[in-house]
Amino acid sequence: MRRLAGVDPAAARLGLFAGQKATDAAALAPELVVAEAEPEADAAALGALVDWCVRFSPAVAADPPDGLFLDVEGLSHLWGGEDALMADFRARLAANGLAPRLALADTPGAAWALAHFGVDGTIAAPGDAARWLEPLPPAALRLEPALAAQAERLGLKTVGRLTGLPRAPFARRFGVEALLRLDQALGRAKEALVFRRPPSPWVARLAFAEPVSVPEDLARVSRDICGELCARLEAEGRGARRFELAFHRVDGLAPALSVGLSLAGRDSVRLAKLFAPRLETIDPGFGIEVATLLALDVELLSPRQRRLDAGAEAALEEGLAPLVDRLANRLGEGRVWTACAMESHAPELAAARAPALTAGLAADWDPELPRPLRLFRRPQLLEKVIAPVPDDPPLQFRWRGQLHRIRRAEGPERVAEEWWKHAFEETSPERVRDYYRVEDHDGRRFWVFRAGLYAAGEPAKWWVHGVFG
Repeated sequence: MRRLAGVDPAAARLGLFAGQKATDAAALAPELVVAEAEPEADAAALGALVDWCVRFSPAVAADPPDGLFLDVEGLSHLWGGEDALMADFRARLAANGLAPRLALADTPGAAWALAHFGVDGTIAAPGDAARWLEPLPPAALRLEPALAAQAERLGLKTVGRLTGLPRAPFARRFGVEALLRLDQALGRAKEALVFRRPPSPWVARLAFAEPVSVPEDLARVSRDICGELCARLEAEGRGARRFELAFHRVDGLAPALSVGLSLAGRDSVRLAKLFAPRLETIDPGFGIEVATLLALDVELLSPRQRRLDAGAEAALEEGLAPLVDRLANRLGEGRVWTACAMESHAPELAAARAPALTAGLAADWDPELPRPLRLFRRPQLLEKVIAPVPDDPPLQFRWRGQLHRIRRAEGPERVAEEWWKHAFEETSPERVRDYYRVEDHDGRRFWVFRAGLYAAGEPAKWWVHGVFG
């Protein structure tokens, strides 16, 4: 059965509604023009609208198929009040061809109910949601249609009648989910929203009287907004490791830049320098009217005293950290790292990559067991190996087409499998390795091992795992 997925204002004035049979709608309005519904395109458009709404609030959640939740607590003063905020929001949506229904309340459930079933533009004062919800139908609590219809058949035609029922009989008749929806709307229970971006109070916003577009203006905007947010962070004794700068264009798009810091910081000058070389990638379109800067991974940052011995080596946060930040933001976070020791017997697992300025590493390499400067990702098989049995190092071997005759050798160092991790690659059934440090007649040094123990009638397999120098 074909039903209407949505109607425009003109169709609504004729009495048509979403969910109505298409044949009934055509009978009421013979001139009805219909188009096939596109749920996937609608979801994509809703996602784009969520990104666009970041200019009003950093915490925006989608309410499919056609709704939005904006957390605007503490933001209305930027527009001069909640009325002005709502008016600006409505005007911008209308300019893009959207006819919204808006409401503001201290709970998401109450705001949803007032927007869908109350008077458009209602602003409920904090703690006053119950009074506004009383005359609304049960469907305003986001109940299942069958439950809402059942409540109305029982004469419970308003939310006020439902709230007057004892909780236990209410839950038995309509279910725990319906009771939870009622509690969420009235603020008795919390409601979790899935925000498009992590909600963060550390956000700065700059709005312009006229759209800007030239690179010099973008650079000045980035400096100003960095200074504003970093001043707030410094006043609260905090720093952040990641910053996202978004430029909201007139056409609704919001290209963004993201930079990260190796150490939590709040230096606005240094932050603006990280954004500066990437501003040229921003397409201003027909102009940028709003800029927002969001601080993520915010943590406490105690004030640091600058070094008294100015002629000595610079402190970490003054010297190396800015260099690491420039390299990481230019080359990518995964390309700037340091090697750290891991507590593992397997050579493949004894080292790992860590952030470049990682401090306080627990493990360290054993100086009595030197390892090659270059360790191969996978051991490479050796050919034509001559070695006395049972535990002597090789006398010669061929590797990469070249024959190497051994002059000096040291070992063996036996490394068995970490059976609780299954760390080794499948190089032998026994998974036992005898490692040797060997040097050929040309002075080249190798780290080789025999896989497994000698067995009668089976040739031993030798591998090279790394090279020294």
